[in-house]
Parts: sequence; C-alpha cells; structure tokens
Amino acid sequence: MQKINQTVSRQAAMLNRSTLQPLFNQVCVIGLGLIGASLAQAIKDNGLSERLVAVDSYLPSIEEAIAQGLLNAGSAVLSDIVSGSDLIVIAVPVQAAQAVFSDIKTAMDNGQIATDCIITDVCSTKVNIIEAARNVFETLPIGLVPAHPIAGAENSGYHARRANLFANHSVIICELSTTSNVAINKLRQLWEAVGATVMPMAAEHHDSILAHTSHLPHLLAFNLVEQLASHDDNLDMFRYAAGGFRDFSRIAASDPKMWHDIFFANQGAIVSALDEYSVYLQTMRQLIIDKDSTALMGLLGRAQAARRHFGHMLASTPYTDTSAMSASYNISPSNTVVGTITIPGDKSISHRSIMLGSLATGVTHVTGFLEGEDALATLQAFRDMGVTIEGPDNGKLTIHGVGMNGLKPSKTPLYMGNSGTSMRLLAGILAAQAFDSVLTGDTSLNKRPMERVAAPLREMGAVIQSTGQQGTAPLSITGRTNVGKPLQGFEYDMPVASAQVKSCLLLAGLWAEGTTTVVQPEVSRDHTERMLSAFGYPVTVDGNRISVEGGGTLTGGDIAVPADISSAAFFMVAAAISQDSELTLTQVGISPTRTGIIDILKLMNADISLSNETYVGGEPVADITIRSSNLVGIEIPEYLVPLAIDEFPVLFIAASCAQGRTILTGAKELRVKESDRIAVMADGLQTLGVDCTVTEDGLIIEGKGLVSQNGEVNNNQPVFGGGHITSHHDHRIAMSFAVASLRASKQITIEGVETVNTSFPGFAELATQIGMSIEVNSSAP
Repeated sequence: MQKINQTVSRQAAMLNRSTLQPLFNQVCVIGLGLIGASLAQAIKDNGLSERLVAVDSYLPSIEEAIAQGLLNAGSAVLSDIVSGSDLIVIAVPVQAAQAVFSDIKTAMDNGQIATDCIITDVCSTKVNIIEAARNVFETLPIGLVPAHPIAGAENSGYHARRANLFANHSVIICELSTTSNVAINKLRQLWEAVGATVMPMAAEHHDSILAHTSHLPHLLAFNLVEQLASHDDNLDMFRYAAGGFRDFSRIAASDPKMWHDIFFANQGAIVSALDEYSVYLQTMRQLIIDKDSTALMGLLGRAQAARRHFGHMLASTPYTDTSAMSASYNISPSNTVVGTITIPGDKSISHRSIMLGSLATGVTHVTGFLEGEDALATLQAFRDMGVTIEGPDNGKLTIHGVGMNGLKPSKTPLYMGNSGTSMRLLAGILAAQAFDSVLTGDTSLNKRPMERVAAPLREMGAVIQSTGQQGTAPLSITGRTNVGKPLQGFEYDMPVASAQVKSCLLLAGLWAEGTTTVVQPEVSRDHTERMLSAFGYPVTVDGNRISVEGGGTLTGGDIAVPADISSAAFFMVAAAISQDSELTLTQVGISPTRTGIIDILKLMNADISLSNETYVGGEPVADITIRSSNLVGIEIPEYLVPLAIDEFPVLFIAASCAQGRTILTGAKELRVKESDRIAVMADGLQTLGVDCTVTEDGLIIEGKGLVSQNGEVNNNQPVFGGGHITSHHDHRIAMSFAVASLRASKQITIEGVETVNTSFPGFAELATQIGMSIEVNSSAP
C-alpha cells in the first residue's frame, strides 16, 4: 500500500510548536474523521508530540493533512508508519476496533512499538472496546486506556476538524485495573492540555449513561424523521415542521453507519433505556387520555425546570454563573430619587410558602412569590421530591401538597444554589423523612457553616454528616427508615439569635415525638411561626420560647407574599441620604421581627412614615414613605441587631452619610453570610474614602454627613469618591454600593453583580426608574 511522507519545514515546525514540553515522541492517530483529526490538530497546535502520524483508508485526507503541515507521515496501513509511537489513538467506528487491535498487536509483536505503548480510543461505547482488546490480546496491555470525549459537531470528516473541539468539554476515562498509572496520568495530561475536563468512570456505567443521554436521543431522532417521512403527506409535514422538530431532528443528520454500529455495540444498555422510555411514554399517553391536568402539569413542570436546573447544578452555580465576574454595574452619580414603587415579594416568606404548601394537604395558591434565584432553588428541590407545582407565573404558584409524609426521595442531590435559607430549613425537614438525602450548593454556599443546624438536629436524633473540619455542605442525611426511630422533641437554647436555625428545628419538630422548644436570646424574624399558624398548625409563643408538638397536619390555602422589607431597605436608605427625595414603597411586610431597619433609621433621625397598615396572609403590611433626612450617627442597640441582620450593608451606607460616629456591635452573624459582610463592606467603604474600623463583632464608621448652620439637611455634598468595588458575588454588597452612588463624586463600578437576581430581580431597572443611573454590563465568563 502507498505510504506518504513529508519533511515538515523548520519554519512551519517553529510556528506550530507550543511553549509546552511535548508529552509524547510520536502520536499515531488511526482515523482522520472529525474526532481524530480534531485531536490531531489540537496536539499539533499545543506542541504535545514531537511527531504526529496517522492511518486512514481515505488517502486524500492523509495527503492534505501532510501538505498542510499537520502530519509528519501517513498511510492506509498501520505497519508503514507506527514504528516508534508511544501513543496510539483509535478513532474508527466501534465495529472496526477489533481489527485495529489486531494490527496493533502485530506491530507490538514485531517490535515496532513497545509493550507499554499507550493505546486509547475515542469511541462512544466502552465495554465492547475492552472486549475487542481482550479478544486480541491474551492479557490486556498495560497501556490500554479506554476513553470517550463528549464532544462533536454537525459536520463530519477531516475538513470539519477544530482544534478547540474539546475545550470546556468532558472526557471520560475508564481506569482499568490492568492499566499502569503512568499511562492513565499521561493521557489525562493530554486531554487537559487540549482544554478538556477528565472524569473517571467504569465502562459499564459509561455505556448505561451514554445510552440514556446520547444514544437514545439519536435513536429517537432517526425514528421520528422516519415516521414523518413515511406519511403520505410528508411534504407538508416537513414544510410546516416547527422549530421543535428541526432542533430535535438535527441529530438525525449524523452518520448512519456510525450509529448503526453504536446501537449494536451498546445493545443491552440501549434496549434497557428504550424500555424505560416506553414506560414514561405510556404514562404520558394515559395522562392525556384521562385528562389528568394536575399530574400532567407536574410532569411537564418538573421536566421544564429540570432542564434548566441540571446545567447549573453540574456547573456548581446558582441560576447565574458566579464563577467569574461576568456582570458589573457602572453607576454615575445622581442626587435625587422620587416616586411610588412596588418591591418584589419577600424572599423568606416565598421560601416558606413552598415548603409548607408542599407538606400540606390540599392545594395552596401563592401570589407575590419572589421569582429570584434562591426561592427558585427551593421550588426545584420540592419538584425533585415529587411535588407538583404550577408556575411561577408573574408571582403566582399553585402547589399540590403531598401531605406530611408524601415527599419522595430525589434521584440526585438536592441543589440549593447559593441559598443558605433553603439548605438550613430543608435540613430540618429532611432529617425527619424516611429516606436518605444529600443537600449541596454552589461553591460559595458549600463554604458556609452548617453545623449550627446539624449539631442541634443530632440532639433530636438526626443522623446528619457535614463536610470537612469546618462542618460545611454537602450535608448527607440518613432517613428515619435506616435509623429505626423518629426524631425526639427537645428544648434548645440558641447561643445566637438566628431565624434559620430556629426555623430548621421547628420544622423538624413537626415530625418529632413530643414537644420541640426553641429558646432564642433575642427576637428573630417569625415568618415560620406565622406561616405554620396560617396553615393550621398550632404554635406556642411564650416570650422568646417557641414550641411545636409533633404529629400535626398542615392544610393548604391562599398565601399572599408581601413586599420584602430587606429589599425595600435599599430604597429607604437611598431616599434618606439624597437631596429633595421622597419615595413611597407599597405594601411592604412590617412584621415586628423584621422592622429593625425602620427602628435603626428612625434612631438616626430618618424621616419615615407608615400608612395603609393592614394584614395580608397573616403578615402585617404597610406603605412606607421616606424623605431626605438629616441622619446622625448612633450606637446601634444590640437588641435590634437580629431584627436587621440582612440590612446592615446598606445601613453602613446610611452611617457613612450621617453626622458623627456609628457603632455596631453584636453582629458576628454578618461574618458568615454570602460573604464576610463586615470585612467586605469595610474594604469598599475605605475604597470610596470613608474611615471605618473593623471590630470582632461589628464596625465603627466615621460619618461624613454635613449640616448647614441653620440645621437643615445638606444632602447635596458628596460623601463617597469613585472607584472599583468587588462585591464578592454578594447581592446585598452589590446593591448597597449602588445606593452609595447617590452621594458619590465620581463613577462607581461594582464587579460581580450577577447574584443580585438571587433576592432582587429587576433591581437595576427599578433603581433607574426612580432616578438612579445604573448601567449593567454583562459578558460571558
């Protein structure tokens, strides 16, 4: 057979050579299709091999690859060019692999390649590749490393190659017991050098996973196109096919021979996946016949949410990617805010409406639901546990409760994104369930302390395992079926007032034997107690002692979520510190356990008034009006700290604009939020020219506010300079420094603001509506 060689010019070699040290002396790629040629190009461009040769029965591809400087040599016969290779990549259809192994064994027996030469493949099935190698070699070679890059493109062949085809894609490696660690490590280095992420996986598991996620969709696409093409009116079928058909059937344009081979090679796993799919399809067919609206909405809703949710879970992000600073605010100074606005729904109440509505008997209708990232994580968790939830649709939800014992185990870890409330409250609920569960979150949430709930839950008899020496997530919770007995009610004296810890234990107490009592050192927000009562579950409140008896039931009903006072706080401070301003915030929740922000601002001499006070869904609400104010520094009473714990970042902005010193103590809780809010706010304030001192449990701020000689408000003088602020992807930090722009002399840029959507979707638009000047810049990470 013909052998083709070419000496690559020295100049071309220098142009193509990377600064990386070559991993291999000679790589031999067998098959110059899309995957083989793309890998060859990536190896060449990154300087990963001294020489690069290839085998392909289609000689024009070989000739072109040599002419373009990609290959040093090529042939249609392996023995012509394999000599001296220390890596062989098999990139042929799966059914041809055994013949390739035979050629490799012959080359090995003839001494053309060493017995420890690394042999790998890029085929999409793995069990049959290993069996093919075993059929040829008496003992599997120590250099055999089966692999599969999860990458591809619509077009195939040599001309479709792309050196970046594998960048940001996964490559699965099957680490066989017969393979040397040297071979595994070198192949891992190769794939990582071309931009891929390497994942180890057993061959049988790989074939099962790929049967469901790749092979089955291709099979269905081929079948659907064949079904439509077989209709007598197929011309109209294809002419008027909607986007869904075009998107789904695109993969049916793939190489039929390749998929023919894959379907036979992975026969067992594909047939199993088809059988499972048939069961689901029959279930949906019956739901449509029966016109079972609730069940069909549950199935469709779970599927829609899961499609969006899984991508973020796998990336360990909330619903927006915070692994890089992909969004920022550029804010120009402005002086006045005016208007009447509606703040989004309360995040704390939104969380609890999903939790208790899911556990109730009957249907719960929720209005005013906050469609932010954190609340959506809670919603998805209960969908994962089998609850049918319709919406959200403009703040409306319909929750079909499953009762106190109706939750089902999730098939995957429950992903909480960046929501500490979701994780801590769910830990209490899940500690009482019959089934095992795992709670995880994004990188930020998985660094936050979880022993504060895990430790007292263990006192109730929960079996719960946190991670690492610091006691962080993921949390692994053993179900009561495996423990053998229910939780036991107890009395817990909280060392620090925390609504999340209190709520976690009260929720666990709903299933516990006897009474569960939480004693808090200071009053904390009471949304859990109020909502339990709204769902008909008795709660006893005696001062700072809150108790529930286990064994009760919840009854579904209507829940109206009021506007979030924590979100309103940003606009309250905005109006107070700016010139000639007046803002009215409508129907804001004013639970006495949440009004610390109002109390503190009033102590600072803020001009605040409440009107139209009423109750909505058991929660007190009111319109809040705030005007330009002559703020003064104060020593913040410690009893108010738990009542304003989330609002302190923006209160620090108010303190900076006040006349005199403001002192905060007793606020260690701020150090374990989405960021260390004391340290991060202090850094930002100092960047903008404000003097402040960090203490162990608080902050001292030297206010720069000025008052004219007649004592009138002087809110037209800048307090802050300009500069770059790093929010540490903490939504409240970002929004607080946005408010600072109202008293800034220059532009403020805030990096990492994508997490604002966790609690306040639409913040920038609403701020601009009342007179602020925020430009949102987004870029792909």
